[in-house]
Amino acid sequence: MSELTLAPELKTLAKNLTTDVPRSPRDTLGGFVLAARMVDKCRATLAGTAGEYHYNCPLDKMVLSFAGLDAEALKAFVATGADDTAVDVWIRQHSEHLSREAIVQWNNSMRDKRLSDLPVDIQVYMEDYIPQFVPHGKVVYHWFDVYDIEEGRL
Repeated sequence: MSELTLAPELKTLAKNLTTDVPRSPRDTLGGFVLAARMVDKCRATLAGTAGEYHYNCPLDKMVLSFAGLDAEALKAFVATGADDTAVDVWIRQHSEHLSREAIVQWNNSMRDKRLSDLPVDIQVYMEDYIPQFVPHGKVVYHWFDVYDIEEGRL
């Protein structure tokens, strides 16, 4: 993709992920869990403030794949300085036409996912990641807990 032109509004909307954290994976945008977090990382990537966070990572690819969204098309739209309301509409317009029931079921399956439900490569990754980034004594019941504990929401 060619170089994106970044709207001035993007700087206002982008979080500085070197000092802040993206939204919880439980937060929704466009009707999908993970999407709000993904958009936070996308904005920060475009603004040069992503720090250790990565847009279009395996976590993002889960929602992109399920919703049938293209990561680069979303990134180009976010670069226009679109706020959350506009991004919500864009996601709904560009996602695969999934029933409300299918989306709710997917969201709940993601929220309920335990580490043992993840692909083995992610389980192996988390085996080292959790002791490094989750404070001792904190219990991870669900996969999303890892992010919410690490980032201070739980």
